[in-house]
Amino acid sequence: MRFDDPVAAIGHTPTVRLRGLGPARSYAKLELANQFAMKDRVARSILSKARTDGRLRPGAPIIESSSGTMALGLALVGRALGHPVHIVTDPRIDAVTETKLRALGCAVHIVTEMTGAGWQSARLELLQQLLHDLPGAFWPQQYSNPDNPAAYASLAQELVSDLDRIDVLVGAVGSGGSLCGTAAALRELVGELTVVAVDCVGSMIFAQPDRPQRKQSGLGNSMQAPNVDYGQIDSVHWLSDAEAFAATRALAAEQQIFAGNSSGSVYQVLADVARRHPPTATVVGIFPDRGDRYVDTVFASGPDEVTAGDTGESGPYSVAASPRRPDEVSYGTPVVSWSSSVLPRQRPPMLFVESNTTGTGMQALNIARRLGTQPVLLTTTPARYPAAAAAGAMVIECDTDDLEASLRQVDRLPAGPAAVLTTSEYSLMATAQLAQWLGMRGNSVESVRRCRNKAASRAALDAAGLAQPAFALVEARHDHRQRTQAIDALADAVGWPLVVKPVEDSGSNLVVQVDSVVAALEAVDRVLAVRQNVRGQPVPELALVEQAVSGPEYSVEMFSVDGAHRCVGVTAKYLTGAPHFVEHRHVFPAPVLRAVADLLGEYAEQVLNAVGWRWGATHLEVRVGSGGPELIEINGRLAGGMIPELIRLAAGVDVLEQQLRCAIGMPLDWQRPRDKVAGIQFLLADRAGTFDRLDGIQQALAVPGVDRVVVTATPGQPVRPARNAYDRLGYLIAVGDTAAGVNDALDAAAELVQLESTAAATVDPAPSLQGTGG
Repeated sequence: MRFDDPVAAIGHTPTVRLRGLGPARSYAKLELANQFAMKDRVARSILSKARTDGRLRPGAPIIESSSGTMALGLALVGRALGHPVHIVTDPRIDAVTETKLRALGCAVHIVTEMTGAGWQSARLELLQQLLHDLPGAFWPQQYSNPDNPAAYASLAQELVSDLDRIDVLVGAVGSGGSLCGTAAALRELVGELTVVAVDCVGSMIFAQPDRPQRKQSGLGNSMQAPNVDYGQIDSVHWLSDAEAFAATRALAAEQQIFAGNSSGSVYQVLADVARRHPPTATVVGIFPDRGDRYVDTVFASGPDEVTAGDTGESGPYSVAASPRRPDEVSYGTPVVSWSSSVLPRQRPPMLFVESNTTGTGMQALNIARRLGTQPVLLTTTPARYPAAAAAGAMVIECDTDDLEASLRQVDRLPAGPAAVLTTSEYSLMATAQLAQWLGMRGNSVESVRRCRNKAASRAALDAAGLAQPAFALVEARHDHRQRTQAIDALADAVGWPLVVKPVEDSGSNLVVQVDSVVAALEAVDRVLAVRQNVRGQPVPELALVEQAVSGPEYSVEMFSVDGAHRCVGVTAKYLTGAPHFVEHRHVFPAPVLRAVADLLGEYAEQVLNAVGWRWGATHLEVRVGSGGPELIEINGRLAGGMIPELIRLAAGVDVLEQQLRCAIGMPLDWQRPRDKVAGIQFLLADRAGTFDRLDGIQQALAVPGVDRVVVTATPGQPVRPARNAYDRLGYLIAVGDTAAGVNDALDAAAELVQLESTAAATVDPAPSLQGTGG
């Protein structure tokens, strides 16, 4: 065929019959026959559309994160159209691809270390820096750009032209565009179709634990890829690195197709699918990549050198002749070798009663989809969650504090919910009531109340005889004399200072240390003057006055399954100090002796038993005084303050995902593939005024170990010296090998960022809805 330029020649790839498989007819769509690979189609689609609508201006730079075929496709199309092309990649890039990219005139930027979500997140952070340094640059965003899956409509049309029928489509999944885009277009053309996804062990796309150390490239992901349309996929297979590499070598030996490991994995799965279908059926696999990139890796040893450890067999490995079959597992079961699972066709609703408004809430909706459920968000105020629909959630408006109103909405769902949960501090009680009414897994209303209400927590610990600060309750109905007597009696018993706090709130709001009766009465008055929280819910007309416990503060992150408690870890907490107790830094795991960590874990377990907690995550704030651990407060939810992210960065454990898995009865995964330390430094104002900007971000990011710098404040926002967590304006996160190194990195980065604000005589902002408890 003749074309005017290389871009026009993209596509038109052959469809080849595979020998020795069956009984179904088996075909390979050789996308590797493009000039570089399958993603030549994507590059053409995205760049052409961007040039047409003006997002990519003539001659503007193109920047993308890729370790393989997308990079080459962008190099082909971008350079042919006259654009500078910058590719951000990691050390896994092979010499052949790097050489091709540089020969085509691309700038190649290679990150040196993993960050939070492995190599992908490290690449995206460098990409963001390049976007800052190259104004007007275009970022194709292959993982979320809808022009990625749309590019494969032409591939589907070619298959229909080549074959008289198509029953099963098999394809690898990385960004999700090729398989989901082709499947959607094919279903429009042929109607009924079975779609089989191919992934790698250690990829998180299909409800598996993330293992960034996996060796396969071109498929798998350590991040949620928005272009994965789970509704298009019927089943999924996972192959280990060794299994994928052996199948790739077998593909070359048996079919004379010299391809990459994505194609080899597809070949292995296609052969298995073909065995399960009759001779009248047609099975097609998309073979995306050539093998020249893998000469020094996949093909470093020949087929005769495959060992029993690679595939479970000894001697030469043959896909066509092997009797091996995948282990069939329930969706969500962690796997280590070739396994398959059917995706839920009727996705049961996972019901969320409100959400926090930080990243955790929206992440939970995405995880719910990945775990095979349909997230449903019940909310009084849909406008509070503009990102919920994009996360694939069904958003239903109702008064979530009204149990009957919530039950009416549940009755209208197409199926009963698989779980009822919340990521909002303010909806814990409503969630417990709804779950109890529906007979769903969860904690009793009373146990949740003992966590949510600090007065109830204190009473439960008193009844159990556990160590805690001495306390007194002051009620709104008490007159001045009664309030004074209660405070005097406590001060006489334990001495000054004391701490005054609300019995129900979050983010250290209205928590203050006092050193006199007058100051204590004023603090009590401020607490009792509040009639509603930031969500408009009535609050108890109570103030809690407590003994001030000296000593270091920690939070103990716990997880419970049917009353069996696990200590996930201990977080060191650094506070601004009296009179307010604002947490300005967290480090996980805390740099404490094993004996101290064990002591905190044992005490936390006793507290959980005292309040009757049985299911899911809890976050206990504890001070270690001269007499041992004493509870400051218990939260019946995941920690706020980005602590779950620190746990993920340090240990590789996604506690949020475990919370959702626990709710729907899926297996939990507590393996710790990382042994790091992670810390967060919150950015606080040192004077009252209005926020203008944060300078020095790029310099802070250059500090070794710094993972990210995030600004949460908006220009013009009132600021003040911090009195609660709502006064935080942003944060720095660092990761390292030791707590000392992480603290040094946070100190150095914090010195480099400068918070610019306009001074004001009096600024006293009310708490916003962006608090950590949400």
